[in-house]
Amino acid sequence: MQDGTFLTPGHSAETSREAGLRGDVFAANCPTRRLLDRIADKWSVLILLTLAREPMRFSALRRRIEGVSQKMLSQTLRTLERDGLISRSVAPTVPVSVTYAITPLGSDLVAVLGGMIDWAETRMGEVARAQSVYDRRDGA
Repeated sequence: MQDGTFLTPGHSAETSREAGLRGDVFAANCPTRRLLDRIADKWSVLILLTLAREPMRFSALRRRIEGVSQKMLSQTLRTLERDGLISRSVAPTVPVSVTYAITPLGSDLVAVLGGMIDWAETRMGEVARAQSVYDRRDGA
């Protein structure tokens, strides 16, 4: 936090906003860094974007997000659920049916991520050209 006070587990985001508490991502011990690391992770971003469209079961998520391993998908889903960005619903069927959905907090994040994804998808050609120039220049 800017005043040296950090969010504790008892503080909700809404309460923290109302109280004017804010993280300082440049401070070495600020928990904002851990959160930034999680929400900037490619698997987190892809899961959130997918669930923003519709709730899904684990197997559907795995099919939609090419290249994600079962272990990584499980770990990322648990982390996103713990952070309050997605919810997990279990239906007592045989076999048990588990569905993941985005939460209002996750929807807020997706709104911000949308611009970043759009930028990445539309600027990849420019980035690839810059990488090529750099690689030729440095003999990489």
